[in-house]
Amino acid sequence: MSKNLTSRADDYSKWYNELVVKADLAENSAVRGCMVIKPYGYAIWEKMQAELDRMFKETGHQNAYFPLFVPKSLFEAEEKNAEGFAKECAVVTHYRLQNDPDNPGKLRVDPDAKLEEELVVRPTSEAIIWNTYKGWIQSYRDLPILINQWANVVRWEMRTRLFLRTAEFLWQEGHTAHATEAEALIEAEQMNNVYAEFAENFMAIPVIKGVKTESERFAGAIETYCIEALMQDGKALQAGTSHFLGQNFAKAFDVKFTNNEGKLDYVWATSWGVSTRLVGALIMTHSDDKGLVLPPNLAPSQVVIVPIFKTDEQFEAITEKAEQIIKELKALGVSCKFDKRTTHRPGAKFAQHELQGVPLRIAIGPKDLENNTVELARRDTLTKEIVQIDNIASTIKDLLELIQDELFKKALNFREEHITEVDDLETFKNVLETKTGFISAHWDGTIESEQKIKELTKATIRCIPSDNKLEAGKCIYSGNPSTQRVLFAKAY
Repeated sequence: MSKNLTSRADDYSKWYNELVVKADLAENSAVRGCMVIKPYGYAIWEKMQAELDRMFKETGHQNAYFPLFVPKSLFEAEEKNAEGFAKECAVVTHYRLQNDPDNPGKLRVDPDAKLEEELVVRPTSEAIIWNTYKGWIQSYRDLPILINQWANVVRWEMRTRLFLRTAEFLWQEGHTAHATEAEALIEAEQMNNVYAEFAENFMAIPVIKGVKTESERFAGAIETYCIEALMQDGKALQAGTSHFLGQNFAKAFDVKFTNNEGKLDYVWATSWGVSTRLVGALIMTHSDDKGLVLPPNLAPSQVVIVPIFKTDEQFEAITEKAEQIIKELKALGVSCKFDKRTTHRPGAKFAQHELQGVPLRIAIGPKDLENNTVELARRDTLTKEIVQIDNIASTIKDLLELIQDELFKKALNFREEHITEVDDLETFKNVLETKTGFISAHWDGTIESEQKIKELTKATIRCIPSDNKLEAGKCIYSGNPSTQRVLFAKAY
C-alpha cells in the first residue's frame, strides 16, 4: 500500500482523490458516476450511522423503509419539488429484457414490456412517503409521525467525486408529520441542532448553523436550516440540512386530519438528511499529506497494536501482553486491533495505519516486555513516547479524549481565522482568491443581487447564521440598504 500522496498545497483535489483510493475507502465502479465503498470506508460510515441513529431514536424517531421507485404521477404532485429534481432523475420505462434477434448473445429491452406508468428512481422520498402518510393519518391522535429511513438515492450528477458527489449515494432522510406549524418548526430546528451536535462532538468539525436563502432552499421547502463547515482548502461544505415544508406536501397529496376542535386541516411537514458526503467532510477537515487523520469517536479502530519480533517465542509473549491490553481497553469502551499479520513487516504496517488514520499505535517488542513499556504513537501529531504498560488502558482512554478535543480546536481555529468581514465587492473578490474561507458581507436580500455575485465570483450565500445580529450596511453588489451580514464562500 503506497502512501506517497500528492501534497495538499500542490493540488488539493488530486490529494483528496488519491487519499480516498490509497486509504482503501472507496473506488470508482463500472457504473459511471457511482462508487464502491470499500470495507474500511464503510466502517467509518457505519460508525456515523450508529451515532446518528442513536440520536434520532433519543429524539423519538423510528426507522422505516419506503420503495426505491416512485410513480411519475406521484413525483409530479408537488410541483416545486418535481421541478427541482427533474434534471437529475433516472427513470424506469420497461420491466423486461429479451434476446436480441439481430445480435446473438446480446439482450435488448422488450418493446412489449413497457410500463403503464414510468417510475422515477428516488432522488428523495417526499412523494412516496406523503402518499403513504395519507393512509396513516385521519385524526390529531395519529400525530406526530416521526419517521427516518436509511436508504440509497439516485441523482444523475454529471461531475462526480468520490463521497462528495456521486450519482448514487447512501443517506438517511427523516420525514415527519405534525398537527401544528409550531411543532413542525420546532422539529426542523431540533434536527438541525442534532446534526450540529453530531458534527462537532463526533466528527470534530465546527459548523455554523443557519438558514438558506430562498434560492438555495430545498425544492418545495418554506425554510431550510443547515450546518456549514469549512474545509482545509477554504471551501465550504454543506454538512446537513433540515427543511420546514409547511403544508405543501400535505396539500399536494391531500393529507388532512381532524384537529382537536373537530375541524379538518392539512398536516404540517418536515424532512431532513445527511449523506455519505460526511465521509468526504471528515477527510478534508483533518487529514494531512501522510494520509487520513480520524477523530477517535469515529475511527473504526481507535488503537492498533503492532508486534515486533524475530522468533515464535517472542511473538507468543508479545501476543499474550497484547491480548491483556486489548481486554483492558475493551472494558473501557476503546476499540483495538492487533495486527499480527506475518505477510507484512512492522514498517509496512506502520505506514498503512498512518495512511488509514488510526488515532493511536502501540508497538511492542522483546525489550518493551523486559522494561514493561510500549511505544505509543499519535497519528494527529505524529509524535511518539515510551509509556509504562501499567495503567496503559486509562492512559490511552484519556489520550483519545484529548486527541478528539484537539482536532476540534484545530479545525475551529482554522475556521475562525478564515472568516473575513468585507464591505465592498473588490475586497470580496480579493479575499476569495487569496485568503479563501467564509466571507461575511452585506446583501440586500434580493435574488438578483445574490445571482450576480455568484456569476461574478462563483461564491454562493452559504447561510444566514442563526446567531446573526442586525447591522445596518450596504449590499456589496447593489449598494442598497442591508440589515445584516450573511456568509459567502465557494463550496463543494
